[in-house]
Amino acid sequence: MSVISADELHRTAKYFMDNGKAASHGEAMAILESFNLSVRVSHSVATSASQQTALLTLVNLAARTFLGGVDVIGLPDVIAVTPLFAGRNLREVVIELGGELIGDNEGSPNRPTAVIGDVAEIVSDMPQWRLTWEGWRGGVTMAKSGGRLAEERVVGLAPVLAAAACAAEVFAFHAKTHPLAGRRSFGMSLWNPMADWLDACDEPPLSFLPSSVWIIGLGNLGQAFAWSLASLDYDDGHNTNLVLQDMDRIATSNHSTSLLSFPRDVGIKKARVVAEWLDQRGFDTVIDERLFGEWTRKAISEPGVALCGVDNAEARAALENAGFGLVVEAGLGAGLDSFCSIGLHTFPASRSAGGMWGKHIGQGNQSFLRAPAYASLAAAGMDECGLIRLASRTIAVPFVGLIAGCLVIAEVLRRLHGGAAIEVLSTSTLALGDVEVVTADRTIPYAFGFTRARQT
Repeated sequence: MSVISADELHRTAKYFMDNGKAASHGEAMAILESFNLSVRVSHSVATSASQQTALLTLVNLAARTFLGGVDVIGLPDVIAVTPLFAGRNLREVVIELGGELIGDNEGSPNRPTAVIGDVAEIVSDMPQWRLTWEGWRGGVTMAKSGGRLAEERVVGLAPVLAAAACAAEVFAFHAKTHPLAGRRSFGMSLWNPMADWLDACDEPPLSFLPSSVWIIGLGNLGQAFAWSLASLDYDDGHNTNLVLQDMDRIATSNHSTSLLSFPRDVGIKKARVVAEWLDQRGFDTVIDERLFGEWTRKAISEPGVALCGVDNAEARAALENAGFGLVVEAGLGAGLDSFCSIGLHTFPASRSAGGMWGKHIGQGNQSFLRAPAYASLAAAGMDECGLIRLASRTIAVPFVGLIAGCLVIAEVLRRLHGGAAIEVLSTSTLALGDVEVVTADRTIPYAFGFTRARQT
């Protein structure tokens, strides 16, 4: 039996190691290798930026989690128009992201299926989800229900959210983490997270986009922030200023959680990989490869808005000390019962960041060393130090981070458009319709730099 290190661990496989379903890392990986997905697209994907955004987001998420394969059926040979990969060959991007191209008559009815565009339901006993969106809303309905949003007046985050919601439901179906997965509609409104996402609501068209942002942490969440920002309708050559702060290098395990991390990038600093990707999409990036902490201070000319996606209490406690006018912070659950959980906080707020996280400094993660999978690693020769590092790693899946990323970027967009400001939000990718929100008592007009969105 081979010994796996903490830096090589597939972070979704850890779920099955910790819950005892897998008696070894190999068994956990075999479970993920039994998970698969087919994606059927209509010919309209050739010219629809939102359909392409949904497709490429879903393939990127699914290929990292459903190791049994992600088939894409019916994809035409065209040049991409989505902001995520504009100018690239669409089929080449699907392959690059881990998908496999399948002919119209070659798909298997024995796989769960996602459909994008005007695709008819196929005869199958497996679930079939329809990705759908409109305005600020996105999610999935069951294909057989015929339910679908208008897919018009689209905010770029909506098809991203729909793809992430689909990935969450496919995982819940395969892993049996929710009894209704594959039987329900599932989505969210980013304009009003507590509203029914299938109902029309008074949401404005997207007119303004942030032009100056500081991103703290470039792992699962930080890369989700980058993907979400790149999905928006910025004009070509917009030169939006992004400060990217992270000192870590990409490890093999990051491929299982982070949308811009691939095996070819192992050993490279995360900030450099993310900066190169964003630069190619017209953003103007500055790299800061120092640790964020109580010593960090922004200069007057640097972004006044910070998006935080780090998982250590010291950095989070120091968020209000750096001089930002607005901080939007997201955190993800880590354990067996909480890895699907999302929490969002904004500052300034009624509670300080230091008061909220200072008491957590020095606390560690729950350990599952007694689970059979770790006993098998010990028997294979892993020493105690390696076992402790492995057991202390969090469970993580990329679709949870991306839904959190959509919520974080939507918070900035909502404030830019005069919507309600949220101080605290809590939800789970097992139940996006169950959202708890505390609105901010006092907010000031957004004064941190903006640019106009491209009108389509």
